[in-house]
Amino acid sequence: MTTAPEHQPESAPLTITVDGEQRTVGTGTSAAELYREERSVVVARVNGVLRDLATELADGDAVERVLISEPEGLEVLRHSTAHVMAQAVQQLHEDAKLGIGPYITDGFYFDFDVEQAFTPEDLKAIEKRMQRIVNSTQSFRRRAVSEQEARAEMADEPYKLELIGLSQGPGSGGDVDAAAEGASVEVGAGELTIYDNVDRKTGETVWKDLCRGPHLPDTKLIGNGYALMRSAAAYWRGSEKNKQLQRIYGTAWPSKEDLKAYKDRLAEAERRDHRRLGVEMDLFSFPDELGSGLPVFHPKGGIIRKTMEDYSRSRHTEAGYEFVYTPHITKGHLYEVSGHLDWYREGMFPAMHVDEERDAETGQLTKQGQDYYLKPMNCPMHNLIFRSRGRSYRELPLRLFEFGQVYRYEKSGVVHGLTRVRGMTQDDAHIYCTREQMKAELTTTLTFVLDLLKDYGLDDFYLELSTKDPEKFVGSDELWEEATATLAEVAAESGLTLVPDPGGAAFYGPKISVQAKDAIGRTWQMSTIQLDFNLPERFDLEYQAADGTRQRPVMIHRALFGSVERFMGVLVEHYAGAFPAWLAPVQVVAIPVAEAFNDYLQGVVDTLRARGVRVELDAGSDRFPKKIRTASKEKVPFVLIAGGEDAEANAVSFRFRDGSQDNGVPVGEAVERIVAHVQRRVNEEPTAALPKDPQAAAETAGVGQ
Repeated sequence: MTTAPEHQPESAPLTITVDGEQRTVGTGTSAAELYREERSVVVARVNGVLRDLATELADGDAVERVLISEPEGLEVLRHSTAHVMAQAVQQLHEDAKLGIGPYITDGFYFDFDVEQAFTPEDLKAIEKRMQRIVNSTQSFRRRAVSEQEARAEMADEPYKLELIGLSQGPGSGGDVDAAAEGASVEVGAGELTIYDNVDRKTGETVWKDLCRGPHLPDTKLIGNGYALMRSAAAYWRGSEKNKQLQRIYGTAWPSKEDLKAYKDRLAEAERRDHRRLGVEMDLFSFPDELGSGLPVFHPKGGIIRKTMEDYSRSRHTEAGYEFVYTPHITKGHLYEVSGHLDWYREGMFPAMHVDEERDAETGQLTKQGQDYYLKPMNCPMHNLIFRSRGRSYRELPLRLFEFGQVYRYEKSGVVHGLTRVRGMTQDDAHIYCTREQMKAELTTTLTFVLDLLKDYGLDDFYLELSTKDPEKFVGSDELWEEATATLAEVAAESGLTLVPDPGGAAFYGPKISVQAKDAIGRTWQMSTIQLDFNLPERFDLEYQAADGTRQRPVMIHRALFGSVERFMGVLVEHYAGAFPAWLAPVQVVAIPVAEAFNDYLQGVVDTLRARGVRVELDAGSDRFPKKIRTASKEKVPFVLIAGGEDAEANAVSFRFRDGSQDNGVPVGEAVERIVAHVQRRVNEEPTAALPKDPQAAAETAGVGQ
């Protein structure tokens, strides 16, 4: 509790700033009193720090409201709902021991040590008990406690005692170690606190948990916009060496309508799941014989991938990039120089020890072996290309580009379709430039990245600025500050929203990442741009400046897709498999009404194929309606149909993916309309509203006869 200074009378007024306006209030005023009439305000930002509404204010404080619908308000709602869930679990399962219970994207989870795994029936019972707790309007009340007091109150909770020990250990800075995934919601910020759930009628504490907060004022604000989604096993603190607990995942929203909208989005996301569509559309698969996270692309998936890559190559050529190729494996020393073995070893596949030789008779070692590694990234090899000969300032900026295959040892639990793989192809570029060219090159690179993403149909962006991890970096603070300030300036000048990501940078430099929203509003991290002063130093890279001196280049790391595999998975879900015509594996299917019209449509197919269109004739034995359904299931952009009247008129009928039709279109006009739509690389859906071209029809009259 904040008290007035001793020289100040108890009733002396306080001057505070409330949502930008200066106000005078009495001593002991809380944030809750400021927003008494605004039920949607659930937490306050006091001097930039989130605080419970019960927090008493001090002279000079700056207070800002946080609504339940805002991101930080949603986090508080979800964390408070996690507490209610844990309370319900312990009421129903008295022996359950508490793990951690943080908010996560779109929801929350809580870990429990219980004898039996939770069943769907258990989750229903827990939800029912949660509603009773919510309706009882329990208050969330915060108490600061000493380590001894915390240990006494949490004596029956072994996992909480472990967190207390971590938070108070040497060099912890009052926070838990990095291994305690999600545990920062439990302890931290330099003090230990307990939140009591207090019965409104009796004033008694009915449940409590070690937690740093903040929380809602009371449970009633949770309402009925929550649901428990599923349960799963999870290792304590994310380590396979620890005991396996049971984790319950839930979600919480400001209203029941918001919850329904979220569930509808989940259903739509499931409908768009690239793993399912990949099978249905015969695009790719994950054979068990190859291993986890190692996809193969089938012919149709290969067409999409090649089209993506070919267009990207052409754009890179126009932008002045030069193409390089590097091997899949290398001696371990390369990654000692780069620092990856020090900082990234756990993300790399184990070494292959080769080249060792022994005497056949004695078995004595005659040649020392050495470790080779599958490459996890391309930048060290690109540095070797730069260093292979002397460089002049006249060559800079030098932009090296590669579709480079890399391998990363992702844990089996996080491998997910194409979006999290172990073998991937990065569209990787490294730009070497002078200090003077640095900002302009970053600006150009960001513009190039955004424009190319738009060409593939993603156009709703914001930027994230990842800054230095104080525990994981190389180089001087001064260089990091300069690199970070330059990236921030470039990001700001783009006009896009910039969101901070403290501590999220790689060990060698800060980065901007482009966050793109897909068709159903989900955010995906796409391109990354990193500014690096450190690897040029570690690899002793130099160029000869105009004055004859030897200078270090600045290095810009840039991945546009991130990986081809992941980008393709994102596009499958963004388009729900209905790719724009220029990317679709099959752009046109020609379906005769009867077998008698096969030859007629074959002529149309031959003409389209000669114009570079990916077209097939369905001359199979299936009946006409089934052929139409098959084309619809395969999400083909253009279906051309022909029967007797069409053949007599040298015409075809269009059927589009939205179900609309355009009948009796002259063949020449139909060909030109398809070719024009494909060549324009537009991402809009082809429909009957496509522009007609009578002149083209006249010029190509007779095609198909």
